[in-house]
Amino acid sequence: QVQLVESGGGLVQAGGSLRLSCVASGSIFSIRTVGWYRQAPGKQREFVAQIFSGGGTNSADSVKGRFFISRDNAENTVFLQMNRLKPEDTAVYFCTMQGYWGKGTQVTVSS
Repeated sequence: QVQLVESGGGLVQAGGSLRLSCVASGSIFSIRTVGWYRQAPGKQREFVAQIFSGGGTNSADSVKGRFFISRDNAENTVFLQMNRLKPEDTAVYFCTMQGYWGKGTQVTVSS
């Protein structure tokens, strides 16, 4: 139906940056609203950021000023630019659209 594949995670030192990508494919015509969520071990999945079809964005207070979501409609790809990373940002990051979820990509921030 709809497949979402995240990439770009890895291990980074506190203060560093990573850019995550989410590529959508399958039975879709174009990307609609897409969100990024994250889940740390033993914690509930939490909202990080989202981007609407018109390009507007919204993000959680915990990442405002550090994380920026963007979209390349031609490539059905959504990005999450993560700057000034903190150890508390460590989690598996998932993208989601219309109830579909990717399998996630691990982000680990060392102190």
